[in-house]
Amino acid sequence: MNIPRAALLTCTLLLMAEANAQTGIGRQTPPIPNRVLTPELLWAMGRIGAYDVSEEAGLVAYNVAYYSVEENKSHTVIRTIRLDGSDERLLTTAATSELNPRFINGGKQIAYLAPDDQGVTQLWRMEVDGTGRTQLSHTDRDIEDYAFSPDETQVIAIHAVKHSQGTADRHPDLAKASGRVIDDVMYRHWDTWTESVPQPFLYTYDGESLSNSATNLLEGEPYECPMRPFGGIEQLAWSPDGRFIAYTCRKKTGRDYAVSTDSDIFLYEIATGRAQNLCKQPGYVPPVVDYTRSLQHQAVNAPANGIDNNLGYDTNPQFSPDGNYIAWQSMERDGYESDRNRLCVYSLKDQTKIYVTEQFASNMDTYAWASDSRTLYFIGTWHGTTQVYATDLTGRHTQLTSGQHDYTALAPCGGRLVCSRHSMAEAAELYLVDTKTGEATQLTHENRHFREGIDWGEVRPMWSKTLDGHDMLTWIVLPPDFDEAKQYPALLFCEGGPQSPVSQFWSYRWNMQLMAANGYVVVAPNRRGLPGFGMEWLEEISTNYTGRCMDDYKCAIDTAVARFPFIDKERLGCVGASFGGYSVYWLAGNHEGRFKCFIAHDGIYNLEQQYVETEEAWFTNWDLGGAPWHKDDPVIQRTFQNSPHQFVDRWDTPILCIHGELDYRIVASQAMSAFNAARYRGIPAQLLIFPDENHWVLKPQNGILWQRTFFEWLDRWLGKPSTDNTH
Repeated sequence: MNIPRAALLTCTLLLMAEANAQTGIGRQTPPIPNRVLTPELLWAMGRIGAYDVSEEAGLVAYNVAYYSVEENKSHTVIRTIRLDGSDERLLTTAATSELNPRFINGGKQIAYLAPDDQGVTQLWRMEVDGTGRTQLSHTDRDIEDYAFSPDETQVIAIHAVKHSQGTADRHPDLAKASGRVIDDVMYRHWDTWTESVPQPFLYTYDGESLSNSATNLLEGEPYECPMRPFGGIEQLAWSPDGRFIAYTCRKKTGRDYAVSTDSDIFLYEIATGRAQNLCKQPGYVPPVVDYTRSLQHQAVNAPANGIDNNLGYDTNPQFSPDGNYIAWQSMERDGYESDRNRLCVYSLKDQTKIYVTEQFASNMDTYAWASDSRTLYFIGTWHGTTQVYATDLTGRHTQLTSGQHDYTALAPCGGRLVCSRHSMAEAAELYLVDTKTGEATQLTHENRHFREGIDWGEVRPMWSKTLDGHDMLTWIVLPPDFDEAKQYPALLFCEGGPQSPVSQFWSYRWNMQLMAANGYVVVAPNRRGLPGFGMEWLEEISTNYTGRCMDDYKCAIDTAVARFPFIDKERLGCVGASFGGYSVYWLAGNHEGRFKCFIAHDGIYNLEQQYVETEEAWFTNWDLGGAPWHKDDPVIQRTFQNSPHQFVDRWDTPILCIHGELDYRIVASQAMSAFNAARYRGIPAQLLIFPDENHWVLKPQNGILWQRTFFEWLDRWLGKPSTDNTH
């Protein structure tokens, strides 16, 4: 049979697509023995990520990541679903991941990122049914993220730009040398060496492809935009008329970058290439500071002549739909990365600013403008849950949603919001929220198989008094087969951050339900230093890690033991990561016999080490007070005198130390030091070290190893409830 070449090519491509789809990792519905949650089931769940909504098409396009433990890798796909929750479709046909879907052409097409034949991440588009895939860019370097202009004639694309000279640049005859010559700090950040920075490039788009050349908005400048390690395209925004781009940037390098959180919002005019700083008054001169002391004790953050120069983090600009305003998230104080995030609204006409969430005594997180350009929706944490709020331009805010869950993202769609939501008992799904009633309707059911096939433990709020008489919220998570007549071992969960909320979060590692499924009652307090309970409560931890914060931990576990007879006080464990790991190391020498075992993940053991090892010096300066060599400063000396390693002589309890060697925030030497100290003292200890993980554990098999080691350690020293341990 004679087959036309075009048809033969089409058939070949379809067969290749089918073969690739078969090799990709997709949705999994494994058997669930005894309806019990396991680490393997956690890794089998789909993880909803980035999404976009088109009111015209009546669709939501969203990413879902799937993991294979056997292959030790992930695969991210694009799905769509109608706004009424019907007609869910899988659009992905390749074994490679397809990322960041966004509607274009009036909702008729979807743009996305995917690799080309050479493995370079390019910008693509397809029809909303997944057909007609077309490569739009042909660059020689990856596109990390992108944004179309409102009229879709231009595209911002984020590329990595070389930041510093490498060894081969300095010494061409030593191209195989592995050494790095370093002249300033911030030579590494989070989990990578700082050899390049992301910067925004402006391409033209003719409806079929991006131009071959592009304009770098930061041409000749060595700065990041978006800011690493976690910034994305949300740090840039198009004006409605397409004439301007607002972008986030901290125009500092080296030591200046390492000690300051002072980023700004710049208004870039495309026609002239000029950028105006919207946060600083003309002629602003940065104050002279001591780089080794906390900026909170210097005059850095005081408004000069009453002028607000936005000295902390300013990020994530968004233009109002009418183009009259720019909003952004703003922190007040330089050097304080956990300062309260406020929502700033800047009038382009009057060049004035108003902070419209001042009456909300906690962080505001993700936000979006309503179509009226007078209302903004935002997400904020209060009393252990994260809800959706609305505010007008005068700062009057109202709470739209309620319930024992956390909203984590939102996107307007007419009089509704498409939101991501999760809880301690449910992985993230997409919901449609009515902005008038606050009523939420579930759209996606990505993990219905697990939600319906697993028995979940009850999550109870426990309010109690602290030692100094304040009210504290603690979440109590019970085993799914909970029996009041039995006694259970319990775990005190110590939160990281140190100023991250213990809200209704869902985690694929620190999963409260998995701990409960293994027979443990979880006690998770919102101790001093966490948001959602007012600024005084939040900030009492700064320069005083071992003050009321540690009293709160002890008070929470003591109250739980006294209040709930089903907790076996002879079988208490203490676990935590990051600052929670620091808390574990400190409590190991100051627990007065409460606990029978400890687990610390990526924790700080020696504060003097931490001060000079971590890459973000603003954090240690603010939280610790400054450098340990300031012997004349009683606040700083109090910090270092209370370092966990100072109390190793009191350690008497088995401890598991876990760390990733790519963690540059808290270096792996901390866990090694703690483990060595325990073993030298004859204390049972174990060290789990990951050469290829950062502050988190991201690879599937490493994640399974983490969970198995975690529960083997707990079972060894605490044991599980038996059928006859009544009280």
